[in-house]
Amino acid sequence: MQKPIRIFETGATRDSDNDKLDFDGFLSPQVIKRYAIYMNKHKLQTNGELRDSDNWKKGIPISQYMKSLWRHFFDVWSLHTEGNIKTEIAEEALCAVIFNASGMLHEILKKEE
Repeated sequence: MQKPIRIFETGATRDSDNDKLDFDGFLSPQVIKRYAIYMNKHKLQTNGELRDSDNWKKGIPISQYMKSLWRHFFDVWSLHTEGNIKTEIAEEALCAVIFNASGMLHEILKKEE
């Protein structure tokens, strides 16, 4: 079965993109930028040293991600129930939720490889 093609006004043609991942549609540039700001801020460790931006890829146990995810989710939930969700504190907590969920998924996917 042939796949449909797209024909542009210029005459250029491309395969249909119906079954291709739409990163532009799935992701928010504002969220990615805010998350990068959060991660950059947290490169500074409590001992005053800077960690590499990809330090987390060395591996963190899923159980540690889970504990941290719950703490930060609790912060988000508490702020939401208090009506204080539109604050920088909530943004930080949401970024921490993203970090822990992403890290946990990263560890799961590494095991599947």
